[in-house]
Amino acid sequence: MNFEVMRSYLPLYIEAMKLTLKIGWIGIVLSVIIGFACAVARHYRIPVIGRIVGVYIELFRNTPLLVQLFFLYFGLPKLGLDINAEVCGALGLALLGGAYMAEAFRSGFEAVEPIQTESALSLGLSPVQTVVHVILPQAFSVSVPAFVANIIFLLKETSVFSAISLMDLMFTAKDLIGLYYKTIECLTLLVIFYLIILLPVSILGSIVERKVRYAGFGD
Repeated sequence: MNFEVMRSYLPLYIEAMKLTLKIGWIGIVLSVIIGFACAVARHYRIPVIGRIVGVYIELFRNTPLLVQLFFLYFGLPKLGLDINAEVCGALGLALLGGAYMAEAFRSGFEAVEPIQTESALSLGLSPVQTVVHVILPQAFSVSVPAFVANIIFLLKETSVFSAISLMDLMFTAKDLIGLYYKTIECLTLLVIFYLIILLPVSILGSIVERKVRYAGFGD
């Protein structure tokens, strides 16, 4: 293994990591918003919307992100909707993540016993206060493990962005391997940079999970 070659490639990997993180976290933030809205619609069985959300969740959970990106990047222009690769990557990740986040949040909502909602309402809390002060804290603690797992899953899924010519970590590694045939060096750097991205998320998620359980919201 040539460490001098690896050192010379570092600036390229750093730039690729910045792009991966930028698109990845935009997609994740949007997926949380989409997932929470969908979870509310399904949990409270909002007419029509709940059924549409159910179809959306099944569609995006049961198709690969690569296929979804191809549809967004190559299919939408045929319909007159041109979007650049970065927007396409963030949107694809948001739609895929939204489907998974919706189920994570919904499991949290359903873990809260109905009697708690009834008790809060009987004590004079409004429906909004009941959701904010009674349901959400408990639902969040139950959802934390799945929520963190989904974030890690989505960050790993950014590796398919190279298929739509985004200069992410995977694209950079494959490009350098194709140009200079330094396979071991390039793949080693790829593993290291993904660990740099994912390990802090995993550690922070474990800390948050322990904190909410110590606070009395967990099992």
